[in-house]
Amino acid sequence: MSISSFDERHADIRDGVRAVCKPFDGPYWQGVDEARAYPEAFVNALTEAGWLAALIPQAFGGSGLGLVEASVIMEEINRSGGNAGACHGQMYNMGTLLRHGSEAQKQRWLPDIATGKLRLQTMAVTEPTTGTDTTQLKTTAVKSIGGDRYIVNGQKVWISRVQHSDWMILLARTTPIADVQRKTEGLSIFMVDIAKAMQSGMTVKPIRNMVNHETNEVFFDNLEIPAENLIGEEGKGFRYILDGLNAERTLIAAECIGDAYWLLEKATQYANERIVFNRPIGQNQGVQFPLAAALIETEAANLMRYRAAELFDRHQPCGKEANMAKYLCAKASWEAAEAALQTHGGFGFAAEYDIERKFRETRLYQVAPISTNLILSYVAEHVLRMPRSF
Repeated sequence: MSISSFDERHADIRDGVRAVCKPFDGPYWQGVDEARAYPEAFVNALTEAGWLAALIPQAFGGSGLGLVEASVIMEEINRSGGNAGACHGQMYNMGTLLRHGSEAQKQRWLPDIATGKLRLQTMAVTEPTTGTDTTQLKTTAVKSIGGDRYIVNGQKVWISRVQHSDWMILLARTTPIADVQRKTEGLSIFMVDIAKAMQSGMTVKPIRNMVNHETNEVFFDNLEIPAENLIGEEGKGFRYILDGLNAERTLIAAECIGDAYWLLEKATQYANERIVFNRPIGQNQGVQFPLAAALIETEAANLMRYRAAELFDRHQPCGKEANMAKYLCAKASWEAAEAALQTHGGFGFAAEYDIERKFRETRLYQVAPISTNLILSYVAEHVLRMPRSF
């Protein structure tokens, strides 16, 4: 299916998201960025319009849409000059609960997440000593003698939106790695009430970073979690997390596509209007060619994004496609950012043009939520069937 047919099929979604995004223009995002603040008003507007509940089934108060539609929403946020990184966790984090939680757990949390009464914006997986080697994580959750709760100890890092979330999805080891046959076993998923945790056993330390992105170190010191907050089966959490990460990578790929189109539109407009030596700079091949190449890369990457989303919606294996989509879309957006900054010259560094902000924001996705090198390693090992490189 062509890109244009996808755009036509989702025209109503695009129009609706653009309408919400329109009041949140360049000056709004510049102000948020300068203050290193959270775009509370923007996230509230998206929530109230129902867009962040797109993946939640109608039975629980959501729209019951698929990952394809959710990716269109994320794309349009960034295509409007915004930053979906402030709220995309609300989209994919609840997928773990939706796909692997009990009916009682879904009834308990999903309706309030759909209305925005509760925010599930954060997932605690990464640790400072293990990075993306998730099976080696050190955070433990030990069942109490009575069996009614788990005691959590450990540390997480690069945990986003903790300060703007009510609940957290936590991955911890419930069975020592020495006692399992496969290192992917013995990891479990929990729902954590952040407000209660902050009062007894959890502390949060913000990490100042290159982009205005709320991310933190999180420390657990004998934090007690009710046993009823365990999602799915104990010890199966690694598989549950992988399922959610495919959605995460596909949605972020869509955000990169939105960034790329926004950057190319701004650069093309500037190139056609900027007169130097009595001619528009867009008349020069040195300006034209990088922008044209970036558009070609973006269009091609976009097809893989849709492929990954469609497979996910069919509940078919999509690890290969999700990783490839993340790689291609992040690469395309970064090339568009390079071309846009170069096209604007010195003005590209001026905050009022928004190019430098988007340049920083889209650069993040070469590293997070999974680095380019890890994707290449995945493809080499699992697709090309080459020996594992690490």
